[in-house]
Amino acid sequence: MDKNNIIGITLIFMLFFAWSYLNTDSPEVIAERQRVQDSIAYEQHKMDSLAQIGATDNNTASNIIETDSAKQARLAGSFGSFATSASGTETLHTLENDLIKLQFSNKGGRIVNAQLKNYNKLYDDAEGVEQKKVVELLEDNKNKFEYELQTNAGTISTQNLFFTAETVGNTITFRANAGSGYFEQKYTLSKEGYKIDYAVTSNGLENVLNTSSGAVKLNWNTYLDKIEKNTYYERIYSSVYFKEAEDDSDYCSCTSDDEENLKERVKWVSQSNQFFNTSIVAEKSFNSGRVATVMMEDEDSDDLKKLETTLMVPLGGANPNTFNMAMYVGPNEFNRLAAFDASLEDVIPYGWSFFGTINRWVIRPLFNFLSTFIGSAGIVILLLTFLVKLALYPLTYKMLHSQSKMAALKPRIAGMKEKFGDDPQKQQMETMKMYREYGVNPLGGCFPIVLQMPIWFALYRFFPASIDFRQASFLWATDLSSFDAFVNLGFDLPFNMGSHISLFTVLWAITTLIYTYYNSKHMDMSANPAMKYMQYLMPVMFLGFFNSYASGLTCYLLFSNIFNIAQTVITKGYIINQDKLEKELVAFQKKPKKKKGGFQERLESALKEQQKIKEAKEKQVKPKKKK
Repeated sequence: MDKNNIIGITLIFMLFFAWSYLNTDSPEVIAERQRVQDSIAYEQHKMDSLAQIGATDNNTASNIIETDSAKQARLAGSFGSFATSASGTETLHTLENDLIKLQFSNKGGRIVNAQLKNYNKLYDDAEGVEQKKVVELLEDNKNKFEYELQTNAGTISTQNLFFTAETVGNTITFRANAGSGYFEQKYTLSKEGYKIDYAVTSNGLENVLNTSSGAVKLNWNTYLDKIEKNTYYERIYSSVYFKEAEDDSDYCSCTSDDEENLKERVKWVSQSNQFFNTSIVAEKSFNSGRVATVMMEDEDSDDLKKLETTLMVPLGGANPNTFNMAMYVGPNEFNRLAAFDASLEDVIPYGWSFFGTINRWVIRPLFNFLSTFIGSAGIVILLLTFLVKLALYPLTYKMLHSQSKMAALKPRIAGMKEKFGDDPQKQQMETMKMYREYGVNPLGGCFPIVLQMPIWFALYRFFPASIDFRQASFLWATDLSSFDAFVNLGFDLPFNMGSHISLFTVLWAITTLIYTYYNSKHMDMSANPAMKYMQYLMPVMFLGFFNSYASGLTCYLLFSNIFNIAQTVITKGYIINQDKLEKELVAFQKKPKKKKGGFQERLESALKEQQKIKEAKEKQVKPKKKK
């Protein structure tokens, strides 16, 4: 063996002895481990002895209780300093005001049920009779709300600890003792409303908790219950919303599994149903977090979806250390959420960008103002429709005036088409020339409709998002935030149309067809015959879409059609003078010069260019001469 081999083997043995020494427990640790093992062995020996002497009686066997010393030894091995809080009896405690009743469990020191006294859930009993019960949140036994405490004994979940509870007025304090220190959760329910002041405190745990990261992990998982009649739309309006401290609010996907890692400071997280939410708002901010939505594979499951939240709660540093938060467990009422002054009202799914702005700051305030004078939500929708139509009437008048001009030119256009019957492009070019000659804008009837579209899109999100329409009845509709099942079919229609027929939707489609027929019977569509049939096909196609949508929207659209028909009949029949209109057209035609509009000029130039291309092609393709 050479010198290098001897040196290598020597170093290996030295490293081995050093490793063995460093990983050898101290005499105190060995003694404590032996004491625990001896206690467990003693208890096992006693139970074995009882079995050997014939202690087979069921009552005797079931009454064999683990001794305090063995139990504490076992718990100390698993829970360390929190061993005294690792056993106990679960008890329930209550805080309530006029609006909400909260039930807490001392096991985990968490909310296990929240009853919203002013809101009901409708359901059918075994006999198919509609029943109602108070809306409950956070009631699912599978829910989790736990802090992970990193200790010398390993990771301890507060959901496995039994807290001592103390209630004073509308404040309840849960404390898990750990020798000379404790971990505490404190809830104070407001006298009015759904806000709960919430604080966690770590005191005297500097030698128990590993706070090197400066934070304690909070795991919060909720299985959302199905609360609404229309679970399809309830599902797509439920998600986890969040706001990072230096950014705008955002949310996870509502229609598929999604996950967001929040690496920046987090101001709040909200787990939201369609009309209710549970939120945690930090007084300052959480260090970081993670949020996720998990869709239920079985749509027939009692749960709507699973929402997951992880937050890093800053509890390192000074001792004692308290982190203050606020919780909100209640309905998506705009003013209550806005009172947090943290953009928490963004959890109401009014929509984003421009349409959400219209809903939040135009339609919502107007609806609330009208509701202060009128108790029926349906009558408010009727009045809201009237005000919208009244405000847009100047545009509607221009549209109807333009349509009347085009109707007056229809005989002239028909004569021109006879002249160029075999040349469609020439027809279009001469038609545009005639419109310009008589001062008619063919697009004048389109602009008012285009300008109304933002309102339509905004209302599409407003009705199923606003809790004011939830279970509000009007005529035959029992819930304006959901479909009005006028006829129950007993079987499901395709394309998520449901198993019912919505009367508001059917009436909307009928009035749309009537309005389309009356509005277009004087219009010339020979240049594009497909449009004539398409405008009648569209309402029929939308029957399937609106059949399961919020009846508040189809109610609004029905009223809108009725007002449209009334405005059209009155304006064309009594306000616009056809003889005077004919004179205006002739007078305009006699003017020496007509200035082309920008769009009209470009359209006419495009038609001329197409005509030139066509004529060039016709010259190139000449018929062969017969021999």
